[in-house]
Amino acid sequence: MALQQEIIQALGVKPQIEPAHEIRVSVDFLKSYLQKYPFIKSLVLGISGGQDSTLTGKLCQTAINELREETGDSSYQFIAVRLPFGVQADEQDCQDAITFIQPDRVLTVNIKGAVLASEQALREAGIELSDFIRGNEKARERMKAQYSIAGMTKGVVVGTDHGAEAVTGFFTKYGDGGTDINPIFRLNKRQGKALLKTLGCPEHLYQKAPTADLEDDRPSLPDEAALGVTYEQIDDYLEGKTLDEGTSKIIEGWYLKTEHKRRTPITVFDDFWK
Repeated sequence: MALQQEIIQALGVKPQIEPAHEIRVSVDFLKSYLQKYPFIKSLVLGISGGQDSTLTGKLCQTAINELREETGDSSYQFIAVRLPFGVQADEQDCQDAITFIQPDRVLTVNIKGAVLASEQALREAGIELSDFIRGNEKARERMKAQYSIAGMTKGVVVGTDHGAEAVTGFFTKYGDGGTDINPIFRLNKRQGKALLKTLGCPEHLYQKAPTADLEDDRPSLPDEAALGVTYEQIDDYLEGKTLDEGTSKIIEGWYLKTEHKRRTPITVFDDFWK
């Protein structure tokens, strides 16, 4: 099997979707998980104001609304978590996303103090963080906060990983990649946009340029600039379309060198790296 087909099969991306059906798949998936484990009462998700967390947040709140209605259990809740590092440049987008999602509860945890304290502790140990590694520190601090909230609210942490992110490994290991359940895994970027459009999301939230916004030296750096390919090209690849050889090699190169991010810790029984 050609590598492209292996990747598509591994990530479960379809060449075409029906948005309303995929919305139902994700919502039912979340509901089934919570009903399987009745001690879980909350879904916890960090909201950045970007496409992926906006979509995932709306799906979470929809699932919780339906569960409360169907079971009569009012203890189910969706908790949206704002996790700025100081003041976030696109704070208005975050607020617009929250208005669209209408979460049961919104918490704000400013991670700046914790990140700076961690950086200082490492400096005192003789380790000076680069700007890039400090970005990973931010992502892991955000996830740590979400797990603390989940632990105190009988919750699970929801992730926003999707096909176009997974294929490139464009996430921080044990940061935004360290979650309990990922309801939009299988979708690519344009398919996520289609779901948001169907859900009635404000257009500017899913048309904005995606950015991890983790680096201080390069604030709001577009994902596409960091990756060297566009999401349109990644989506085409994941839908089985033929791309020029150079673009395909960039995408496949990201996939191969980030395989460790898509796996649990490596043991002596793993052989993918040999």
